[in-house]
Amino acid sequence: MKKIRRYSLVVWVMLLCGLGASAQSSEATQLMLNVEKLSQLKNILADMKKGYTVISQGYKKVKDIASGNFSLHEVFLDGLMVVSPEVKKYRRVADIISAQKSIVSEYKAELHAFRGADVFNSDELDYLGNVYSSLFDASLQNLEDLTMVVTSSKLRMSDEERLKAIDRIFLDTSDKLEFLRNFNRGAVVLFKQKQKEKREIDQLKMYYGQ
Repeated sequence: MKKIRRYSLVVWVMLLCGLGASAQSSEATQLMLNVEKLSQLKNILADMKKGYTVISQGYKKVKDIASGNFSLHEVFLDGLMVVSPEVKKYRRVADIISAQKSIVSEYKAELHAFRGADVFNSDELDYLGNVYSSLFDASLQNLEDLTMVVTSSKLRMSDEERLKAIDRIFLDTSDKLEFLRNFNRGAVVLFKQKQKEKREIDQLKMYYGQ
């Protein structure tokens, strides 16, 4: 009976040891699986970080390039706002100003002479005044256009574009001056004819004692 009890005890001990070993083996296996999963997770996180870094750096490079292009474009546009000394010293600028002075001085001189001679009637003088006034206003617009072209921070234009604009203003101002001179010549011819007629009428009045 005692042998049977000892045998049973030994069997229980061995069984318990076997179960313990089995449990330890299962825990070890699970632990190894957990370590492997953790390692895989670390690798996944590392790959994600690497991908994010590549994307982030790529985005930064694209952004820098885009910003760089914009900056260059902005510098270029700002440069177009600056008028170079060559443009300001362009001879046509002085020619336009000189032509404008001639327009003003010549129309004022003729209009003053016409009004002081008592040859043209009031309607004719009004017509002459309106023509001169319109021409003067148009010539002032040429000066304003010229000021815009040769003043920095007013227009975005290259030097070549500014020079072409100045040439156009010069031609337009010259045309106005030429028109004024032709108009004045015609007005002077009419003035002399009317002046001659007036003298003849005055002489007839004197002749007939009127």
